[in-house]
Amino acid sequence: MGKGLLFILLWWITGNPFVAILILLAIVYALDRRFVGLLPSVTRPFKLSRRLARAKQDIRLRPFDVSAKQEAARILMEKRRYREALPLLKDIAPQMDDSAEVICDLGICELKAGNVSDGERQLMRALEINPRVRYGEPYLRLAEALAGTQSGKALEALEQIRGLHSSSCELYYRLGRLYERLGEKQQAREAYKEAAEVYRTLPKYKRKTERRWALLAFLRRAAV
Repeated sequence: MGKGLLFILLWWITGNPFVAILILLAIVYALDRRFVGLLPSVTRPFKLSRRLARAKQDIRLRPFDVSAKQEAARILMEKRRYREALPLLKDIAPQMDDSAEVICDLGICELKAGNVSDGERQLMRALEINPRVRYGEPYLRLAEALAGTQSGKALEALEQIRGLHSSSCELYYRLGRLYERLGEKQQAREAYKEAAEVYRTLPKYKRKTERRWALLAFLRRAAV
């Protein structure tokens, strides 16, 4: 009702229904980005591309710059260009052999490139260095890769996450989605419930970044 009245008001002000719709969508988008975060950022892809260009320029100028290669690899992973990130991570892995973060990224890229055994080996190595690296993401990524061929092993990996008591709503949301994929609806509902419980315990400054995943978990739980 409120949106309808706002649309009519905007139509009256602008004299054009299409302009009124665009303004209304812009208002909804701004409110979502400010308070909810359900909609994707329209500026983030451009920011990532600029950061990636700078990192690649640094690599051209300083071919042995480990930090620049790590930055480029992380951005490529965020863009889901895992095959491009893989050689960068392989290049820096020997110099950062004690970094659970780098080894975890390497394992994820190996999995995404279809090298499941290599990816599993690297993720297990990252967990040996730091059992809580990425708050359980290595287990989640491994379970995703194994879900289609080794569902039992995938479920075992997922069970490891629960013992970590992660404070990431996103992790529990993705956990629930994977349980759904494996046909474990009750486990999926429990994961979505845990996402909501985690959200309630978060400090205010952390809630904004996790709100999107808590809301998605709430919606999925109602649909399962």
